[in-house]
Amino acid sequence: MHLTLRQLKVFEAVARHLSFRRAAEELHLSQPAVSMQIKQLESNVELPLFDHVGKKVFLTEAGHEMFHCSRAIAGLLDEADEVIEQLKGGRRGKLALSVASTVNYFVPALLGTFCRRFPDITISLDVTNRETLLRQLADNEADLVIMGQPPAGDDLEAGAFMENPLVIIAPPDHPLAGKQGVPMMRLQDETFLVRERGSGTRGATERFFSQHGITLNTGMEISNNEAIKQSVQAGLGLGLLSRDTLEMELALNKLVVLDVEGFPIVRHWYVMHRRVKRLSPVAQAFKQFLLEKANTLLHPDLSGVSREGKMTAGRE
Repeated sequence: MHLTLRQLKVFEAVARHLSFRRAAEELHLSQPAVSMQIKQLESNVELPLFDHVGKKVFLTEAGHEMFHCSRAIAGLLDEADEVIEQLKGGRRGKLALSVASTVNYFVPALLGTFCRRFPDITISLDVTNRETLLRQLADNEADLVIMGQPPAGDDLEAGAFMENPLVIIAPPDHPLAGKQGVPMMRLQDETFLVRERGSGTRGATERFFSQHGITLNTGMEISNNEAIKQSVQAGLGLGLLSRDTLEMELALNKLVVLDVEGFPIVRHWYVMHRRVKRLSPVAQAFKQFLLEKANTLLHPDLSGVSREGKMTAGRE
């Protein structure tokens, strides 16, 4: 096959968007120019790469294989660019970072500090759900992924950089607000508003209550933290969320954290990537920055809730 990098770049954009129009807009090309590059590529590989059904575009089997290869080639070119910059002694580069939605409550502050140290870097930040993060890890798409529970498997390198205490929240006028040492079994009488199935918080919640023989009374399943907080404020039930998401509501006394035996459940935030991935200098620097500085920067006065006799959840 006689392929060009330009053809692969155009193909990758069309395959990612499954749209010739959106690929053309991204690449600042005309749609006929994009179509011509794809036709030339299909002629070179002697197989169709796309199926057209009405106005929709789908990848053929050959298209899926070519998409995988084009992403791998693009990644190698990015790595080469980073290595060359490093050899030049520069502090430039790109960082593709994907984080769980809860992480976005604190990661901008960390990125701000990091970018002041490396002002010439470019960062792409994708805030998404756990399912997408797992797919990105499997496909080796992002440089680094941050989430609360590393998936099982030996092909990942994951480092814990900060505690992630899960606490029970209630409106300030709730009967349990202000009470000390509420027995855990008392929670069986309460309705909980929970994250969607598959989320790390939902999984940790269900495992914790199951281990203590408590049946979780689920009132609503809600797909984001903000909606859970607002629903708790409205008196629709209790919530169990990362304390990192609650700074504003606690300061304004819109929500309170209940003092329940066994809480908080202390998990951790992890930064991770595939073991086979060759981290760019920028990605390696940010990973080291998280492992060494994140906890001190965000919680300078925190002694560590896991040292207060509360339950600590391991690497689940």
